[in-house]
Amino acid sequence: MSNGMKIGSLHLDNPTLLAPLAGVTNLPFRLLAREAGCGLVCTEMVSADGLAHGSAHTLYFLRSLPAEKPLAVQIFGSDPAVMAEAAAIVQDSGADVVDINFGCAVRKVIRAGAGVALMRTPKRAEALLRAVRQAVRIPITIKIRSGWDRSGREALDIGIIAEHCGVDAVTIHPRSAAQKFSGRADWALIAALKRRLSIPVIGNGDVRSAQDAAQMIADTGCDAVMIGRRAIGYPRIFTDVLCRLQGQVPAPEHLDQRLDVMRRYIGLTVACYGEDIARRLVRNRLGWFAKGMRGSTALRQAAARTDAIGDALALIDAYRTAAMVRGQEASAWSGPSADRHFSRTVPPAATVAGWLRTASA
Repeated sequence: MSNGMKIGSLHLDNPTLLAPLAGVTNLPFRLLAREAGCGLVCTEMVSADGLAHGSAHTLYFLRSLPAEKPLAVQIFGSDPAVMAEAAAIVQDSGADVVDINFGCAVRKVIRAGAGVALMRTPKRAEALLRAVRQAVRIPITIKIRSGWDRSGREALDIGIIAEHCGVDAVTIHPRSAAQKFSGRADWALIAALKRRLSIPVIGNGDVRSAQDAAQMIADTGCDAVMIGRRAIGYPRIFTDVLCRLQGQVPAPEHLDQRLDVMRRYIGLTVACYGEDIARRLVRNRLGWFAKGMRGSTALRQAAARTDAIGDALALIDAYRTAAMVRGQEASAWSGPSADRHFSRTVPPAATVAGWLRTASA
């Protein structure tokens, strides 16, 4: 499995994919995922209407760099002609795959007849997929749920329609529209869809570790694994999965490695968007990477109060120094009272200067 897979004419180095995540999978984050070994990254969900109408804000989501290739762009909408036009724009932007959202359960998207609403309108879904297939040469994928209920009947039906319309692969997150992200993903439905289709099936849902990814492939026979929420703040999950698929045990992450990724994310964000935009993004997104670290609450609160990129970098360096002074390198991950312990060293409302004073004490 670790030797790669094909989606239509596109060959991937390995069977791992980054899920489209609204507000998360921007260009800097996708670059991190690729550096960690992810086989195919995907943009956050992009409005087909916005693309077709030439919205500058929407077109901004198509910004890309060669280093993140191969790249999938996910679009959503319900009008076949608009979706076809948007897919052509995606192709012209240089994307390698156009992915169509059949799984978003946000009320606003459903009311527009898009996302998971398409799963209960198979005729419209078929017309949409045929229109997109005629509009582009690059591979097409779709991302679906189990449907409006947990039976999976709609997923199997849409999967068959997709294959007949020339879709090159189907990703399934086997939770119903009502479940959203609650409950458990029904991996048995991934296996059922794989048995039904001859095109690749990509499994998604409840992959929280490298062992989970390997187990999903073993249990369902899926061709690849898509990872979403677990990758937030921990893009290293792709490195871990590849290691596991090669029959090896992933090495534990050291604190220095996590802090280096935080600095790398800041650097990529500045390079992609400029310092002014990066400063605002880093304030809340740096906290993603603090999850599980000692004093993560204090670190997130301090990051939210930074006023400049230099302050954010100083914050990371101060945390590194403080951990070294206290010999925490080997035990940097949180225990039951970790936030209390670290907050005694660094007050939750500390400024960067306060962190630096604490680190040098």
